[in-house]
Amino acid sequence: MDVREFIAALPKAELHVHLVGAASVDTVLELARRHPGRVPTDRAELARYYEFTDFPHFINVYSAVNKLVTTPEDVQTLLLGLARDLAANNVRYAEVTVSAVAHFARISPDGLSAALVAGRRQALAEYDVELAWIFDVPLPSDEPDGRGTLDYALNQRPEGTVGFGLAGLEAPYRRADFRPVFQEAIAAGLRSVPHAGETTGPEEIWAALRDLDAERIGHGVSAVRDEKLVNHLVETGTPLEVSLTSNICTKAVPSLAEHPLPRLLDAGVTLTLNTDDPGMFGTDLNREYLLCHEVFGLGRSELAELARNAARAAFCGAQTRSRLLEGIDAVERAAAEQ
Repeated sequence: MDVREFIAALPKAELHVHLVGAASVDTVLELARRHPGRVPTDRAELARYYEFTDFPHFINVYSAVNKLVTTPEDVQTLLLGLARDLAANNVRYAEVTVSAVAHFARISPDGLSAALVAGRRQALAEYDVELAWIFDVPLPSDEPDGRGTLDYALNQRPEGTVGFGLAGLEAPYRRADFRPVFQEAIAAGLRSVPHAGETTGPEEIWAALRDLDAERIGHGVSAVRDEKLVNHLVETGTPLEVSLTSNICTKAVPSLAEHPLPRLLDAGVTLTLNTDDPGMFGTDLNREYLLCHEVFGLGRSELAELARNAARAAFCGAQTRSRLLEGIDAVERAAAEQ
């Protein structure tokens, strides 16, 4: 079993993937042709459209693609495309970040919830992929205090809801300013999973931990610049949701060679591998694992441990977690016996 086969065989959990950003080129083209005039409807032009100059440019493109989602049927198209792509990478469980309020100009809260529930059930039935929801405050937003996202998450709480997040532009939005809505979300049983330290410094990761009681940190790559923070992450076991290709495409990190993943691993920080916005960044989860092998020299046992990290850090049920961990162990044993 070579490394590619080993990676493909690993049952995986993905903890950081955005519903709209996950849409494959084919899915986006389908939506663009349904609703012409917003993004290119030619494959080559769409590829050029996805060449990002910096993080704000990425946010602008993401917003334009988001506006293609105008009906509950469009949401289900996204979900089934995502489930198909996850299954092709042997992802059995995924926590999908949904920017609910970004859809409300075109889709009602009830319509969105119905589409999420229907899509979730169909994903499980057709692809054996379990989907869960993290509802995030997308920045910039017309509701920068996050109240609209919180109200939706608590009042609707569609089947599969597990977490409350914060995403999009980090500067100039301080994590600490969102403490009230996060405290309400946590009190209602939602898990705290904000982005922090993607394009800002370690101070925003500290703020996510102290003010938002974050259980996991989305990205968090700037943590490597603060030894005290790294030690805190190690001591508490707080996972970072790392997305290699995303960090390069958005210019959050200059190059793969300079990515802090190996330094964070060497320090003992718990890391999970994710795709973030795989449709826009031209990646998938198997490729992210392969990059860890090809660029950083991680072997089979280290790759398997990354998969275990995601299974352990997931907000899934005990049965799903056991299924993932047992499957990872089985693949590792089979590789060792060859």
